[in-house]
Amino acid sequence: MADHTAVIGIETHVELATMSKMFCGCPTDFHADPNTNICPTCLGLPGALPVPNQAAIEMIMKIGLALNCTIAEHSIFHRKNYFYADLPKNYQISQYDYPVCVDGSLDLVDGSSIRIERVHQEEDTGKSLHVGGDGRITSAEYSLLDFNRSGIPLVEIVTQPDITSAAQARVYAQTLRDVVASLGVSDAKLEEGTIRFDANVSIKDPDASELGTKVEIKNMNSFRSLERAIEYEITRQAALLGDGGRVLMETRHWDEDAGVTRGGRVKEGSSDYRYFTEPDLVPLHIPAEWTDKVRAALPELPGARRARYQALGLDEQQATVLVGTDPQLAALFESAVAAGAPASAAANWVTGEITAALRRGEQSVSDTPLDGPGVAELVALVGEGVVSASAAKDVLAGVLAGEGGPRAVAEARDLIQISDFGALEAAVDEIIAANPDEFARLRAGEQKLIGFFVGQVMRSTGGKADPGAVSGIVRDRAGL
Repeated sequence: MADHTAVIGIETHVELATMSKMFCGCPTDFHADPNTNICPTCLGLPGALPVPNQAAIEMIMKIGLALNCTIAEHSIFHRKNYFYADLPKNYQISQYDYPVCVDGSLDLVDGSSIRIERVHQEEDTGKSLHVGGDGRITSAEYSLLDFNRSGIPLVEIVTQPDITSAAQARVYAQTLRDVVASLGVSDAKLEEGTIRFDANVSIKDPDASELGTKVEIKNMNSFRSLERAIEYEITRQAALLGDGGRVLMETRHWDEDAGVTRGGRVKEGSSDYRYFTEPDLVPLHIPAEWTDKVRAALPELPGARRARYQALGLDEQQATVLVGTDPQLAALFESAVAAGAPASAAANWVTGEITAALRRGEQSVSDTPLDGPGVAELVALVGEGVVSASAAKDVLAGVLAGEGGPRAVAEARDLIQISDFGALEAAVDEIIAANPDEFARLRAGEQKLIGFFVGQVMRSTGGKADPGAVSGIVRDRAGL
């Protein structure tokens, strides 16, 4: 790659969290049985006419405003003609040269800014399930079609070719996902396909003004896959050009197991889609008053929230992790800080042990009695030395199980840390007497054995000893 520069653009599809589909009244329940949320309109039956979903239009306006876009006063729907096996009418209602949102930008944590070319409204396709073989259509025994997703409001966000590496593409995707989730317009779950990323990748001579031939990569269902696929494709194109070959303009699919992209179909240009104005829909008029109303209702965006968290005392990494976490967990952190918990300690607990404990129990914050004041109390118990850090995990488990507040749980479970220095000395002396050989090695200078003695004392006291105090006593006994 020393002789080439990567040029990358990202196309992101976001399924909107509306109650009904884009052009009909069918529900959008993700978990419904196949082919139950359908009607003549989303099945493309003759005579069925589309009606735009106003809530979806407001959601795309929110996305556009959050990405610093201009909201067009006039926007037009087009027909995009293409053979869709899972879109019954065999064309997609989309937008072409008059999208809802244009000319935006998204700032990344590394200080760079990625230009947004357009954000346009369209409808999603259905879903194909290929049965048999390896799950791909080429080896399947037969395919099943589920039209529940057909017609669900879909937003496409298209960047300019400003991204220069696979790592930066991953940061962009994560940042955009956080913005979309914060707006409440989509749950933005990659594992459920409600947010999907396609990458357009090309390479060129560093001094050349003309871009190279681009390849579109699809089928990336995680941020890691996105980064790996782009890295592979950059290397593949560089090797191809280095051997005197040429890059084809095509769509390639990412094979996660093999770690390679595979050719799919020759990439179409816009002329191949035979766009024309959707005859069943009038132009969309968005007056400035409507845009102002939507802008006024925007929530705090991730960039502003990250800056606010850092002002509370979090470092950049803590703030970034917290911004990207579940909104309920972020609210729990803010409630804990409001109740007096130091911000850094509260963030560590919320994004660390609390998150892990909730995952183990397959719970959300709302499923438990844990609240912000409870987190603040737990942090205080550890900070004041009332319970050890390890015992605090047991306290948390008790709180999540509904046994009471942190102090009550610590007392009921006999986890209050031993504060009697004489009792700690007696516990240390007992362990030293039981391990004379190890103590002799410690006195001879093998200081890693301090951890051994601290661990033994913690075990003998049921985790109630102060590890720092125990370490000091051990050192004193060994003359260190």
